[in-house]
Amino acid sequence: MTSTTLHLSDSYGTVTCQRAGPGIGKGEPVVLIHGVGMQSEAWAPQIAALAETHQVIALDMPGHGGSAPLPEGAELPDYVAWLHAALLAMDLGPVSLAGHSMGALIAGGYAVCHAENVLRVALLNGVFRRSPAARQAVEARAAEIRAGSFDLETPLIRWFGDTAADQTARAQVADWLSGVNHQGYAAAYTAFARGDSTYADGFGGIACPLLALTGDGDPNSTPDMAQAMAGAAPQGGAVVIEGHRHMVNLTAPAAVSAALRDWLNTSAEKEPS
Repeated sequence: MTSTTLHLSDSYGTVTCQRAGPGIGKGEPVVLIHGVGMQSEAWAPQIAALAETHQVIALDMPGHGGSAPLPEGAELPDYVAWLHAALLAMDLGPVSLAGHSMGALIAGGYAVCHAENVLRVALLNGVFRRSPAARQAVEARAAEIRAGSFDLETPLIRWFGDTAADQTARAQVADWLSGVNHQGYAAAYTAFARGDSTYADGFGGIACPLLALTGDGDPNSTPDMAQAMAGAAPQGGAVVIEGHRHMVNLTAPAAVSAALRDWLNTSAEKEPS
């Protein structure tokens, strides 16, 4: 796995990523986008598994890892535009695109807006049309974060159970959260809080294969949301992994990697419009 820094336009600054694969020019490109407070290394199990057959590029989201933040007030469409700039700079051609949590919102929005650049899209632990009560709660949390609050324990309690796998992953995630740039974290969380319906009406136009995956114990990225996303897309499918929560790619890495390999083996031909 190699860390790379790209220089985009003055608007976006630098973006860092982890790259791995079978060799230059070998394997289709797979692009991975992490969630709020994480970094590209959060995809380590999937990078290792998928790099056997594919070019894998895991991006640091703006304001996370080594990537420059977006301007204050950025919303989900600004993150989608950032992704478009990054993919154009890498000159990968059409890609298979996977995102986790906030990354799933970005990936879903990108598939709606730039269908010609997406062979397949996978949305892990994504949110989709929150209830009014859930939306109010997450927007209140975003306001607290913008005001300077940093509550490490609440998301960790929500994301992890008591198994050994959960506790190992929890320690790593706690380390990433503790080191995150607060400005980048607050900006991304605000866009995350407001973005669950931004592109929802466009899912019917996602003609490529779509995977929606979550854990059955995730209270915010629920199995019902995964089923709704899959049902809204013409070639959508849902996978719900039992006994796991929000960070399912770390607590059930083999199951998630297997689901992603199955997704990558689906035909990338678009359904006729």
